[in-house]
Formats: sequence, structure tokens, C-alpha cells
Amino acid sequence: MKNSTFTKELVSTQEDLLRFAYKLTANREEASDLLQETTLKALDNEEKYTPGSNFRAWIHTVMRNLFINNY
Repeated sequence: MKNSTFTKELVSTQEDLLRFAYKLTANREEASDLLQETTLKALDNEEKYTPGSNFRAWIHTVMRNLFINNY
């Protein structure tokens, strides 16, 4: 995926990801931290995303896996 397209997709999902993080953590501060970790992980692993696949599902899976591994 072209970098600018990936970044736009990532930015457009931030609000939804924060809600999902809050559902996982039930704490606003931890949800914010999880969102930040997820965003950094996604940017670091952009090359692992398959263009044309469901970005929202991919990024939510990244967040869920981070939550399971860290919390």
C-alpha cells in the first residue's frame, strides 16, 4: 500500500480504535496508551499489510494482539 494511503487509513480509524481500546481496558489512560502502541506498531509493520484487504480488521487485530500480549 502506498504510504500516504496507509497513513490516511490509519488516521481515519483512530476514533474507532480508541473506543475499541476503551472496551478492552475499561480505563481511559490505558486505552490511550494502547491506541498509541497500536499506531506505532502499525506504522512499523506497514509492509505486512496486504493492500486491498480489510484495513479495519487488520488494525483491530493488531490492537487486540497487543492488548493480549501486554495487559
